Amino acid sequence: MTMTIRPRKSIRILAAAAALAFAALTAACSVNPATGRSSFTGFMSEGDELQVGRENHPKILEEFGGTSGGPELAAYVQDLGNRLAAKSERPDLKFTFTVLNSPIVNAFAVPGGYIYVTRGLLALANDEAELGGVIAHEIGHITARHSAERYSSSILTQIGLIGLGVATGSGDLVNLAGTGAQVYLQSYSRDQEFEADMLGVRYLGRSAYDTRAMSEFLASMQADARLDATIAGNPNAADQFNIMQTHPRTADRVARAVQEAGQPPADAIVNRDVYLQHIDGLLYGDDPSQGFIKGRRFAHPKMKIEFTVPQGFVLNNSADAVVAIGPQGSQIVFDGGQGYGGDMANYISGVWAKNIELRSLERTQINGMEAATGTALVNTNQGAAFARLVAIRANSGVIYRFLGIAPRNGAQSLDSAFMSTASSFRRLSDAEAAALKPMRIRIVTVQPGDSVASLAGRMPFEDYREQRFRVLNGLESGEALTAGQRVKLIVE
Repeated sequence: MTMTIRPRKSIRILAAAAALAFAALTAACSVNPATGRSSFTGFMSEGDELQVGRENHPKILEEFGGTSGGPELAAYVQDLGNRLAAKSERPDLKFTFTVLNSPIVNAFAVPGGYIYVTRGLLALANDEAELGGVIAHEIGHITARHSAERYSSSILTQIGLIGLGVATGSGDLVNLAGTGAQVYLQSYSRDQEFEADMLGVRYLGRSAYDTRAMSEFLASMQADARLDATIAGNPNAADQFNIMQTHPRTADRVARAVQEAGQPPADAIVNRDVYLQHIDGLLYGDDPSQGFIKGRRFAHPKMKIEFTVPQGFVLNNSADAVVAIGPQGSQIVFDGGQGYGGDMANYISGVWAKNIELRSLERTQINGMEAATGTALVNTNQGAAFARLVAIRANSGVIYRFLGIAPRNGAQSLDSAFMSTASSFRRLSDAEAAALKPMRIRIVTVQPGDSVASLAGRMPFEDYREQRFRVLNGLESGEALTAGQRVKLIVE
């Protein structure tokens, strides 16, 4: 009798996965005309990239609260981007350049030629060449097809892990294929970032701009991150306030890219005055629809509410919540807006914290509004922590919430800060709400007798005025102003 040996199903699947991976590799490794190297983009065609961009563009606009700056600024940024893209290796691709309504300093690219810069980034840039350097870098990501490489690598990893998981019977590996592998591959690599720098400098130079602007803007980003960390009371944590968390670029990499491009001509384009003219009047900081941070005070003109955090806490605003970072890693999180018609203590115990064992739950009044508060011990990624919960019924039955979190050993000293914040919550009158004005950028000409100190003193900040003015205008420590120079101020 002849015996036929049949491979087990898991081995057949593993072999099929390997064959699929090999076929994709051999079919889609080609030399990219921008980078001059062979790249693997087998699981994302150029058509796929266009579709990804089209589908995600409206989602990105919604996430960032739409666009900012009006049609004139939009046309200016689109025109600048078009001129840079025309010097790339993909001049026929229809690029879309958008200014997002976000105060955060950031820029990113989505497959298909969709490139985004925030109004926070525009506020920090000091001339057209600096903005051009940012946009050219993002164009570099598109022409190098870094997203396609990243996506294809993640799919290849999944194929390998799924095959290995089936062969070994490891469910953990199969699960990892759909989660962990993509987590590790979601950011650009340092090599890809340097490649985008090289390409960005290339497109900047081909467009006759001063290529040194890339390193100048990087220096401004680093100074901005250091200042944000200092204001937050943690000057050694600048990386937490820097877009280079997702854009791992270092000064030496950018300097190397600029050096390899060669010395720019003496008449290289900078266009400082043109640029400043276009950002004059641009919204700065928080959008009125999300409320304003004024030092340690948060006020919302549409909701007609305000509160103040104690000394030592730094406020940060977002579309979802207001977060105050305080001593010992403590936090105060403010959110709300939902309606609830029942008892406030029942809201905390039965709705907000229904799965938490509460302590000392009590009803109270805060500035004439029905409220309730309680405490609990909760588990965080830093271990067990003390939590103070406060719920307040404000306008027309709307509930607002304060959640204070502190290390267990700091609960006694920090709980008073949590309660004083909640106790400061109050309604604003119509006149008070109408008096709240957003901050904007104003371009002024330095007059004889003006100094950094005198101009910075006109800005509506409680602290670090001179440092803010220097970072905003790309001025080194000790660098003086000259009469006739145009600079940025923040005004209300």
